[in-house]
Amino acid sequence: KEFFLNYNLHMSDFTIQLNDNTITSHSHRVELWKVTLIDTGVNTETGGRVKKIQNYVGDEPFCLTYGDGLSNVNIKELITFHKKHGKMATVTAVQPPGRFGSLILDKQSVTSFQEKPLGDGGWVNGGFFVLNPEVFNYISGDKSVFETDTLVQLVNKNELAAYQHSGFWHPMDTLRDKNKLVELWESNNAPWKVW
Repeated sequence: KEFFLNYNLHMSDFTIQLNDNTITSHSHRVELWKVTLIDTGVNTETGGRVKKIQNYVGDEPFCLTYGDGLSNVNIKELITFHKKHGKMATVTAVQPPGRFGSLILDKQSVTSFQEKPLGDGGWVNGGFFVLNPEVFNYISGDKSVFETDTLVQLVNKNELAAYQHSGFWHPMDTLRDKNKLVELWESNNAPWKVW
């Protein structure tokens, strides 16, 4: 919450006049974002957390993310895709990075190596969504799990589309993931840094 409350301080160069505490901002980077942050409680499941924003969203489609992955998903393209297909929800489908190099085999002989390819070719939930407000009708309350309750209902009703993102995506589930992402950031090679 603090980041967004002090967004201009985090995203701008500024001068503070210490004797009278005046602040002069030297750049005014402003995003056309509307960000809603709420306290959902520690015992509320993922679906229940989404349900708690219902009173703040309005009648327009809204974006939702888990916040445990980094990506260079083009949000404008994701929203455009969502509006075109007419379904109630869009999930960003990604192919996770491979953890190990793979061997290319011909019977019992190694024919080549492939160093850390993308996963097995399958697509997974990348955690970036665009949802129509009607999605709230598929969330029963605090104990509802978004992934296994809401998304499954949407799949069964053919109301979930997949935006296939082939760019950068990396989870941040483990210390190993965090260290890898910090390494990319510190080496100025962070593909998710699009600003």
